[in-house]
Amino acid sequence: MTHHSTLKADIHAAARMYAEEEKSGKLSRREFLTRATALGLTAPAAYGLLGLTAPTPAWAQDKPMGGTLRMQMETLALKDPRLFDWSEMGNFARGWLEYLVEYEIDGTLRGMLLDSWEANEDASQFTLNVRQGVTWNNGDPFTADDVIFNITRWCDGTVEGNSMATRMSTLVDPETSQLREGAIEKVDDHTVVLNLSAPDIAIIVSMADYPASIVHPSYDGGDPSDNPIGTGAYLPEENQVGVRQTLVKNEEHSWWGTDVYGGPYLDRIEYIDYGTDPSAIVAAVESEEIDATYQSSGDFIDIFDSLGWEKSEAITASTVTIRFNQDSEPYDNRDVRRALMMAVDNAVILELGYNNLGTVAEDHHVCPIHPEYADIGPVPVDPAQAMELLEGAGYADYEFELISIDDDWQAASCDATAAQLRDAGINVARTVLPGSTFWNDWLKYPFSATEWNMRPLGVQILNLAYRTGASWNETAFSNEEFDSLLDEANGIADAEARSEVMAKLETIMQEEGVTIQPFWRSLYRHYRPGVMGAEMHPTFEHHHYKWAIES
Repeated sequence: MTHHSTLKADIHAAARMYAEEEKSGKLSRREFLTRATALGLTAPAAYGLLGLTAPTPAWAQDKPMGGTLRMQMETLALKDPRLFDWSEMGNFARGWLEYLVEYEIDGTLRGMLLDSWEANEDASQFTLNVRQGVTWNNGDPFTADDVIFNITRWCDGTVEGNSMATRMSTLVDPETSQLREGAIEKVDDHTVVLNLSAPDIAIIVSMADYPASIVHPSYDGGDPSDNPIGTGAYLPEENQVGVRQTLVKNEEHSWWGTDVYGGPYLDRIEYIDYGTDPSAIVAAVESEEIDATYQSSGDFIDIFDSLGWEKSEAITASTVTIRFNQDSEPYDNRDVRRALMMAVDNAVILELGYNNLGTVAEDHHVCPIHPEYADIGPVPVDPAQAMELLEGAGYADYEFELISIDDDWQAASCDATAAQLRDAGINVARTVLPGSTFWNDWLKYPFSATEWNMRPLGVQILNLAYRTGASWNETAFSNEEFDSLLDEANGIADAEARSEVMAKLETIMQEEGVTIQPFWRSLYRHYRPGVMGAEMHPTFEHHHYKWAIES
């Protein structure tokens, strides 16, 4: 694969920096691999620049064929994939709806429905090479037209809740909120060129995120399991929301990936919903009703360990945001937001809310494992000044209501936050809602907690969650300087240079009191001996074709 000189030089410089600075923790292997492969380098080539050999891929390992794997997971109703707002939706649909690219546990990106891609010298143009020999399960060939159809859908910013429009912003006409004229060129049946309005290092990485499922051109909205045309190895057999969702191997359609990546191995995958009470999941393990957890958290990690199950850990930039909706009083007042932020010690929230199974964060939602992270230090903890700010704003006697889901660690984190606010003399009421209620209005609550998955790049999460008008901007934060700096950061391929702009973005987040973002989570999954290929993924992805189970 060829690359223009600027990006090629940047990648080689990053490899040298990794070799020099790995011990200092300034540039991790994962950061380099994500950065290099996002710009088109293959994983073996990226490892080679580090003087390393790429690990043996999971698909190359011998695995038994057949069997059923039962995993505990909340089973949510499906909708248009570009509107997916929970990983669980994407994971069920992954059985038959695939992605252009796939984010691997080691931080690399590899082609799925794309065979490869390459960027020009400043990441303002990407050439996508569509994988040949892929067919939809209805027999239609998969071509460049299908890629164009999906990217066009992603770019439709007029569709409420379409977060892909934010991810594809450099392809969107701001006047029409539709795909910009000239943004896509079809070179031939297997080649597509993207002409971006500005450099965007995150665009390929964004194609791996769970709302980026690739749908057939006949799809016109609604639950995609109703007419499951896809390119994947499985088909949906059962879709009982809140109870069970089942995938079965599609025996009538030859999956393209078998010759490329191996698999699929399992005959059947069952997702079983036990709600948000971890004790119910423990009971399911003890009664041998399941083979794996979706995720294990809190005190229950030790319990699953004691039951003899294997544990998989992923170091991630997943987190919880205890955020303020600036469209709601009194959270439209900067002093109120700052006061609530200053009254809490994030280290205490990590200890009491997540059993210290992670690292303390700094209230700006950019993680030290992000390539462009800038260390600007934490917000000072000062309960006395917090009360002074509230008094000055006229809210010293106001009762703040903090809302959370009834999930154990999120509820515990909010309990710890509320306790510290009360210790500072602030009146706080706590409301805990079941998931079925909480999810209906998660974007609208005045003061609540939301779980956020990791994204490989810091600019990705800021684009999704804090850019003016973004469909997932639950804080209703709108800041012209922030948006302008974010545009600038998106166009800087060099991570060290990008971190200089990121320092300004992080500072604005802290100074504006956008959110209490207390810690970064290590993620855990347990599974019984004999389960293979189902390790915890840093962004919760389920790559079904890699899974296997010994009988």
